[in-house]
Amino acid sequence: MSAKEFSYNGPGHAAAQLRHLTIRQLRSLAALSAKGSVTAASSQLGLTQPAVTQQLRQLQDLAGLPLVQRTGDGMLLTEAGKEVLTLAERVEAAIMDCQGALDLLAGRTGGTVHLGAVSTAKYFVPHAIAAFSKRHPKIEIKLTIGNREEIREAMHGYDLDFAVMGRPPADVSVDVRQLGRNPHIIVARKGHWLGKDSGLNLTDLVHETFLTREPGSGTRTLMEGMFQRSDLEPIIGMEMSSNETIKQAVIAGLGIAFISAHTVAHELAEGRLIVLDVAGLPIVRQWYVIRRSDKVLLPPAQAMFDFLGSEGSNYLPDVPEFGGQ
Repeated sequence: MSAKEFSYNGPGHAAAQLRHLTIRQLRSLAALSAKGSVTAASSQLGLTQPAVTQQLRQLQDLAGLPLVQRTGDGMLLTEAGKEVLTLAERVEAAIMDCQGALDLLAGRTGGTVHLGAVSTAKYFVPHAIAAFSKRHPKIEIKLTIGNREEIREAMHGYDLDFAVMGRPPADVSVDVRQLGRNPHIIVARKGHWLGKDSGLNLTDLVHETFLTREPGSGTRTLMEGMFQRSDLEPIIGMEMSSNETIKQAVIAGLGIAFISAHTVAHELAEGRLIVLDVAGLPIVRQWYVIRRSDKVLLPPAQAMFDFLGSEGSNYLPDVPEFGGQ
């Protein structure tokens, strides 16, 4: 089926007609966007292809603009289609919020909180969740872990109630609560030849091999910015999607790493890793709890958002005192 099979009216038609759209029409558009074809969308929805085609045709007629176009990669949404898809996401989120509120009123559940966190935050967020859950044992917590880019992308939708991350995304309007300090340092294995030196500069490290997170990681972006400001380029040995793997690789002597001190607190305390004394470090960033400004939080999510904002810093890992903090 091609996009031209969908009829549409002039732009002045849409404002008056969109109020007549249905949930089934919005879900048909969302399924088409996710699957790329009417056949796959109909399978996901459990409807016939003609039924999905009809829903899409009716929605496009109500919108007054073409919502889909056929490309070599399948059926894709136009800019107008993306706007309507955003509406679909908001409607689905509102339905879930309403269901949660009804469940609370009926006494069937304590509610559910959907929390996102960048991977570096996994070293303290579970401890904060445990403390919150002791106070509110009936509230279910769903935790999504990803790198900064993945969590930033998730914040474009409405599935997450809020997220714990560093620098808030610039392209989403958010409400922010400061959680605590996040120092970034350079670590090496115990006995590394630079460990005995003090007052190192970045130029002293240009021949060292750095083990780094993948592109899209906030830590990787911060490290690259640090070297760029000094007109230097680090030697990248391996890219890894896990802080745990980076730690083990540094301990094994495969290189050094620029990393959040919160991820290596135990290894520093046990003496398996050391902090290199580099001028300008640590770079101290902040942890934040953020939510979309237009995201309405139900009481359980609001309670946890307030808890993290007021008490979350109590669960940050203990790290050594660094100069410049």
